[in-house]
Amino acid sequence: MFTGLIEDVGEITKLEPIPGGVRMEIRTQLKIEELALGDSIAVDGTCLTAVEFGADSFAVDMSEETLRCTRFAEAQVGEAVNLERALSFGARLGGHLVQGHVDAVGRLSSVVEIGDGYEVTWELPESLLPEVVRKGSITIDGISLTVARLEGREATAAIIPHTAEHTTVTRRPLNCLVNVESDLIGKYVRRVLGQLTGDTRANLGALFDDEEALS
Repeated sequence: MFTGLIEDVGEITKLEPIPGGVRMEIRTQLKIEELALGDSIAVDGTCLTAVEFGADSFAVDMSEETLRCTRFAEAQVGEAVNLERALSFGARLGGHLVQGHVDAVGRLSSVVEIGDGYEVTWELPESLLPEVVRKGSITIDGISLTVARLEGREATAAIIPHTAEHTTVTRRPLNCLVNVESDLIGKYVRRVLGQLTGDTRANLGALFDDEEALS
């Protein structure tokens, strides 16, 4: 489990084919001595397992399934990636609950400077839209963000200078692919609502349409 608060921006230094996938080596400023073989590390929001260490780097293995479900099928040596170690039990949850299980791949639509910050917009796949709401949480390339605006298939987040400086959120080229994970709570709500019968669903819909009932 992760929080979506990025600890370091690393650099992909090697992509090596292995049986059933690809081994990716990443240079990092994280303290290697504080990591152990088998540790979970979120790399651009994808929960991966550390399998090897160098003096200032670690390596992870990506299966064919991981490559199929994430943006890493198009990863290149030299690219920057957001890194976060797994959440320690009892630690503060500063972002939101992030599983590190990428739900879909989106695409960066625009990056607009607004004063000292930015507004960044991504195009999301249709299948993910029921789990994305205005003012709700979303994870883009491992970064915990709040949806400021939702228009059609496009979600926009307001990016403060600190986030822009310490993540890749404004550094990626337009139209590039991004890893997207929807809010964990939203997934369960969607699942429960999807199992409601016709009458129950109709009554619930009427409740939310009735402003007096909600006041």
